[in-house]
Amino acid sequence: MKKIAVLGSTGSIGTQTLEVVRAYPQQLCVAALAAGGNISLLESQIREFHPAVAAVWDEEKAAELRIRTADQNVRIVSGMDGLIEIATLPEAEILVTAIVGMIGILPTIEAIRAGKDIALANKETLVTAGHIIMPLAKEKGVKILPVDSEHSAIFQSLNGENPGQIDKLLLTASGGPFRGKDRAFLENVQLEDALKHPNWEMGHKITIDSATMVNKGLEVMEAKWLFGVDIDRIQVVIQPQSIIHSMVQYVDGAVIAQLGTPDMKLPIQYALFYPDRRFLAGERLDFWQLSEITFEKPDMENFLGLPLAFAAARAGGSMPTVFNAANERAVSKFLNRKIGFLDIYRIIQECMDAHRVIENPTVEEILACEQATYEMIESRW
Repeated sequence: MKKIAVLGSTGSIGTQTLEVVRAYPQQLCVAALAAGGNISLLESQIREFHPAVAAVWDEEKAAELRIRTADQNVRIVSGMDGLIEIATLPEAEILVTAIVGMIGILPTIEAIRAGKDIALANKETLVTAGHIIMPLAKEKGVKILPVDSEHSAIFQSLNGENPGQIDKLLLTASGGPFRGKDRAFLENVQLEDALKHPNWEMGHKITIDSATMVNKGLEVMEAKWLFGVDIDRIQVVIQPQSIIHSMVQYVDGAVIAQLGTPDMKLPIQYALFYPDRRFLAGERLDFWQLSEITFEKPDMENFLGLPLAFAAARAGGSMPTVFNAANERAVSKFLNRKIGFLDIYRIIQECMDAHRVIENPTVEEILACEQATYEMIESRW
């Protein structure tokens, strides 16, 4: 019986993680759960999965949850201390980091220090602190198991191969809901349009990131750290059907890919049971019915999330933190209808232009850069 802890249990990845647990009650159980503010859903998860500890970010909501779960054998904690307690719980073997944002950095670091394997779905952790996370994981002998479908695909395509013989990584992208559209169209994009992803069911923030291609830029930076590959050996390929989830090209020219239907439970389940595979209910690819798999170059002229991400990655140091923090705040403003779609790019560019890079920033410097970026945006937008 493998015991897991989940940061972000009420979000898209978190709820699908619990679906996997539900399918394998004899092999998986939940030791701890953490959520942002959806205490109604968290309460139902506590009643179903019986964790020993649950965390809510806000103490007032934690107090309410304590009352609502008084009949359950669960301890309710809150704030960053609560997240770290969940991340380091002695009985948990693996931590699923499905929480959104840079709030996931400190709990992930503490989990690694406590010897927990990490099922990583929090992009920001490696984007902003990969230079801290990866050496620490190596030092502690901890596995970083990717949950993003693209990184999981690369991870699977590397099985049994020599990572020193990678020529390049090929990260696939659907292109989002506005693939093929020009800048004039993007100027008039409405929130409802941006939230309609053609292939994947995701949370609002990541859906907007997919529409801007910022999400793929974050994945490029994450892949650099996960697989130890220079940024210029990572290529993005638009694959609109989302059938090929990513590929690895080796020095001899061979390309190994992982294919499947668009279902996030596959990479989640693979990370939880690694190195074993288990049956997963759902649709299978039918190659007799599959009419085509097509490929395109990414549009770097109109969808600036990708070129801005490459620029941030090449600048290195604290610049990816600025890129990520600027995007987080800009997307929040777009979701609240305070700015237009293309203003997301303008905000990111403005913040990057104003930033002086700190080489090898500490966690404290990373969080300070995040705060300074937020303050700059609030003062100008």
